Amino acid sequence: MALKTFFFAGGGTGGHLYPALAVAEQLTALESDIEIRFLCSSRSIDETILSKTAYQYAALSAQGLSLKPAQLLRFFRTFQDSAKVARAHIENSIHPVIVGVGGFASSPVCWTAHRLGVPVALINVDSVPGKANRLNARWAQTVFIHFEETQPAFARFKRARVLAYGCPLRQGFLDPQPGRAITELGLDPNKKILLITGASTGCQSINDAIARILPDMEAYADLWQVVHLTGHRNYEAVSNALSQGRLAYHVLAYYDQMPDLMNAADVIIGRSGAVSVAEYAASGVPSICMPYPHHPDKHQYINASKLVDVGAAIMVDDLPDLKDRSEWLWEELEPLLKDETTRLAMAQACEQVARPDAAKKIAEHLLTL
Repeated sequence: MALKTFFFAGGGTGGHLYPALAVAEQLTALESDIEIRFLCSSRSIDETILSKTAYQYAALSAQGLSLKPAQLLRFFRTFQDSAKVARAHIENSIHPVIVGVGGFASSPVCWTAHRLGVPVALINVDSVPGKANRLNARWAQTVFIHFEETQPAFARFKRARVLAYGCPLRQGFLDPQPGRAITELGLDPNKKILLITGASTGCQSINDAIARILPDMEAYADLWQVVHLTGHRNYEAVSNALSQGRLAYHVLAYYDQMPDLMNAADVIIGRSGAVSVAEYAASGVPSICMPYPHHPDKHQYINASKLVDVGAAIMVDDLPDLKDRSEWLWEELEPLLKDETTRLAMAQACEQVARPDAAKKIAEHLLTL
């Protein structure tokens, strides 16, 4: 029988679940006599990710907060339903510890744990905390943050100890096998790799910009190849829009072994969620960050600036006009395709912000709760 049960609460995006899985890996490596469960959201991405692990998981009905009357009523109803499910799980476990990982599904679990006197910790990897973690912090004893600059956001929660350990990354980033990705995807080992990714769900605005600059990339077909992760929703549209050219262009909806693929890449174009920028840095790969522009707090711009400030990345705005967006992207990308010296300097700069021990440090602390 397990001596302690860790519940990872939350989800809804890979950015919430992948750090949790990284810490779960370290917990099981450090202590065999524990049980790990996930109380996640009902979004399909949660099942896609968690079904490929050995961990038990249960989807909660919790919905995001909205001030519209009908949706507000649904929020309270699903919050209560999720809290009942969480209570049943917690009460039927040995020495439970709750780890909130962000997303609306985390709050009913953290609230229930607080009412039951169960320890609550939070993993907050974004530079600006989201709504759920700002709510959950009032019930937490410990908050693990990615960036030191995030600490003031939790200063008013006096009972919570705030620790800047970095963004926890999966074990694969500590021991990547880039050759495996090259073989699995049928890539040319003699060509450089441009990796394009919109994170776990894909990004249509990046996909559209790439489609527009593909004719320009034909000039580099002898030296470069492209791997484009479109997201499941956009895969068919991107595949159908492809014109046959000399450039080796590999389109995938999703790829599980991102540590291998990122470490095989020579340049990455992608969003700048907190997990993404941590993965770029850990992989030591130059990046062009295109922050999601519609968050009210612009936290992806802040995340990207951590790489830009040390010379590890370039930032390109995801402009509303496709022509402007594409031209800016090509202006920044083409020099990188040509200049290996610049790419090498950017790769070395990644070492200044990489925090490969974050998951282990968080796991060690959780075992003391």
